[in-house]
Amino acid sequence: MPYRERVLDHVIPTYLEALGALVIEGARATGKTSTARGHAASWVRLDQSPALVELAATSPKTLLAGATPRLIDEWQLAPQLWNSTRHEVDDRQAKGQFILSVSATPSDDATRHTGMGRFGRLRLRPMSLAESGASNAEVSLARLAQGEERVSARAALSYEELAAEAVRGGWPGLLGMTDRSAALFNATYLDELVRTELPNASGVRHEPVRVQRLIASLARNLATEASMTALAADVNADDGSTSPTTVRTYLDALQRVFIFEPQLAWSTHLRSRSRLRTAPKVHLVDPSLACAALRVDAARLALDPEYFGFVFESMAVRDLRVYASLDRGEVYHYRDNTGLEIDAIVEYPGGRWGAVEVKLGESRVHEAEANLLKLARERVDTARVGAPEFLMVVTGAEYARTLPSGVHVVPLAALGA
Repeated sequence: MPYRERVLDHVIPTYLEALGALVIEGARATGKTSTARGHAASWVRLDQSPALVELAATSPKTLLAGATPRLIDEWQLAPQLWNSTRHEVDDRQAKGQFILSVSATPSDDATRHTGMGRFGRLRLRPMSLAESGASNAEVSLARLAQGEERVSARAALSYEELAAEAVRGGWPGLLGMTDRSAALFNATYLDELVRTELPNASGVRHEPVRVQRLIASLARNLATEASMTALAADVNADDGSTSPTTVRTYLDALQRVFIFEPQLAWSTHLRSRSRLRTAPKVHLVDPSLACAALRVDAARLALDPEYFGFVFESMAVRDLRVYASLDRGEVYHYRDNTGLEIDAIVEYPGGRWGAVEVKLGESRVHEAEANLLKLARERVDTARVGAPEFLMVVTGAEYARTLPSGVHVVPLAALGA
């Protein structure tokens, strides 16, 4: 398939203009190599030959020589290149010299120096609906964050088509493939992750069956605040003895390969006496992995609106993270001790923010609207953090509109960067 433009394609040039080197990180099969090569003048792929990894140890300058920006693909296979690249950036005193792609964060190394002031980092996630062409992107998150007052659009996907997109996932390699091929890809992806990728990348000793059960538990607890104790109990359903500490070790390993991506709680100033809850929400890098772990196909997902609601929320968080990255935004969630919960808070540099509720169907839009207004009017101290730039309900329905309260209702299949 022809290369489809990613949101990061608009961000990468800015980083290369400001810094000596850029690290593009993300799970395997998200398209890092294709995206990075589009901004590189030369490249070398360390996973092509063990000889290249050996060369990185014996003659790193040989690998770093070439037209700039020079891409060093899968640099974690030769971690010593980090210091060599840093020194080369210092010696050249020029911007945009290197792009390093990485599918797994190397183990901590006391000899590895900081890249502060020299390296920037960007995360490439699986494709959002807009990047894959499944969303018409008629409503722009960036424009909403700049104060756009009204929206109007019609979604590109039906309920059943949304379920199919969730099960398929945002993997670039699946564009144009059949649903059957996509299902096989996702199943084998998880199998290779557990049996090969995770131990090779993290060095963590583990029982593959336990990790498989943990991923299935994460899938069952998608978009919730599952505790380590609850996850461990799920893994130990067969009277096993996996401890919460071991579960934490496994989760850290899954984060190293960018598969587990928790959604942190928002920290802000409150005007009420409410107390913020700080537990993160569970998300995998793509909801398709949750469906694959539970062996859920599109037809079954569509017939289970309760679980589809959690999968849909995770898909919305994935897309919000992608779209917010255009302006270096981060996506959090909000929950306080009164029970008020907001599915996503998009926060930008400088403190600008917006709040998002995610509802699969139309029936709960007014409940979501009330929650958003309560957050903005009663909970957050807007005198200290500023008023929200937007309040939005993301739905799986058909039409986008702005309610009289100013809250936007936007189908996920009409949202874009």
